[in-house]
Amino acid sequence: MKFKTSSEPLAAFSYSSLTDIVMLLLIFFLLTSQFVIQTGVKVKLPGSKINQKTAPSNLIVTITSDGAVFLGQDPVALDQLPAKLSVIKSKTTEDNLVIRADKSVALDLVIKVIDAAKATGIDKFTIQTQKEKI
Repeated sequence: MKFKTSSEPLAAFSYSSLTDIVMLLLIFFLLTSQFVIQTGVKVKLPGSKINQKTAPSNLIVTITSDGAVFLGQDPVALDQLPAKLSVIKSKTTEDNLVIRADKSVALDLVIKVIDAAKATGIDKFTIQTQKEKI
């Protein structure tokens, strides 16, 4: 058997494999970007050796180092927090409040936020931490 060999370059390039790879990368980044939920308020979270991931939540209260309280990204006074939490709770079926408190915040302020949430009927709380580097 004699095979014909040629040193001429291919006249047509197949883009199908390149298109498949680009589409898979696009789908991967679209799916993974949906799991990242960050509020616009920057805080230094306390560290923990055992850090578990929590489900995304609409009930997020952030307490900054200067004592400001945010519900999601909106600033809210501590005395108005129960009313605003009850409005959000009535729109969703979630019953877990995620508290993102700066590590320098006094425990008294965190307890006041928990009391405000208990007044609206929220009984589950998660205090968000970041993983300590060993």
